[in-house]
Amino acid sequence: MGMAAAEADMEARIARLESDVGHIRSDMADVKSDVRSLRDKMDVMITKLSERIDNLGALLSGRIDAQSTQLNGKIDALSAQLSGKIDARGAQLNDRIDAHGTQIAGKIDVLSRQLNDKIDGVNTSITALLNTKIDSVKDSIAAAKIWALVLYMALAGGMFGTMARGFGWI
Repeated sequence: MGMAAAEADMEARIARLESDVGHIRSDMADVKSDVRSLRDKMDVMITKLSERIDNLGALLSGRIDAQSTQLNGKIDALSAQLSGKIDARGAQLNDRIDAHGTQIAGKIDVLSRQLNDKIDGVNTSITALLNTKIDSVKDSIAAAKIWALVLYMALAGGMFGTMARGFGWI
């Protein structure tokens, strides 16, 4: 009887599971129905929003075009007015620049001649100074060569003397 009781208990559990699965299916069907309803409502809302956005875009585009036309007219008028003023002022400045340019060119020519004379004088004195300095450097180098040669010979003599003493030649 233990086996029969276990079997009956198992069948009761399976029946209960089948009942629960039936309820779950029923609940899922309700959820699917609700999701479809929400999807349909969302589609309607998206359509309405798209229409409102399109209408608003058209309205704003028209207003922007009107303002753009108005501003372009104002900008063109101001541009013409400013161009006239700039041209007049430019002509005045060009005349003044030409007058001052002639004066400055004369002054620059005088200063250029004076600077050339001074540069020639400085060049002559520097050349003479350099020649004397170069001659003294040549003399110093010649003396250094003689001193280096004597030092080298003394070093070689000392080395040979040390070697001769070391090898017993002396």
